[in-house]
Amino acid sequence: MAERNRLRDYHRKRDFDRTGEPHGQASGAGAEPRFVVQIHDASTLHFDFRLQVGDVLKSWSVPKGPSDDPHDKRLALPTEDHPLEYEEFEGVIPEGEYGGGTVIVWDHGVYEPLSHDRKGRSVGFEESLEHGHARFRLRGSKLHGEYALTRFRGEQDEGKEAWLLVRAGGARPDGHGTPDPRRARSVTSGRTLAQVAADAGEQ
Repeated sequence: MAERNRLRDYHRKRDFDRTGEPHGQASGAGAEPRFVVQIHDASTLHFDFRLQVGDVLKSWSVPKGPSDDPHDKRLALPTEDHPLEYEEFEGVIPEGEYGGGTVIVWDHGVYEPLSHDRKGRSVGFEESLEHGHARFRLRGSKLHGEYALTRFRGEQDEGKEAWLLVRAGGARPDGHGTPDPRRARSVTSGRTLAQVAADAGEQ
């Protein structure tokens, strides 16, 4: 029932008779929490950054995408929790549906929570997000190393909340940086946004 409640906004916004997005039936978690970065060509072209927390994917819309450069502070706007199966979703959300547009899986993998309090004691990842600062190490096909999410505007600002996604520590000399989203390829299918949209149109 807890998973159901956490996905209430996700379900409310979608007509699953029209969209091929997963409804969200899986439960439980693996040994290591997962993450996924999707490129989403909707009303605006952006990256969706999702971290598994329990039985859902906590999600942020990152307009400029994650960066390997510690000097880049990327705006990250929270969106509704998504089901774990969304990690594998790639395709076209029909026009007129919430988030209508093309989605590819740019990167995915596992992450290690690194949050701690001022005394150096480990803090649960969900608790660290509630406090507004979470640090973690990504191990993906493209993204590697430590990152941090920090909330910088709270609910007192007209109910809006915003975060910064920042690379923590040194930049990777072999890092991918932020890709050109139009040229970027899916880590699962090797296709670009345009190719996924064309394939969907042929079906």
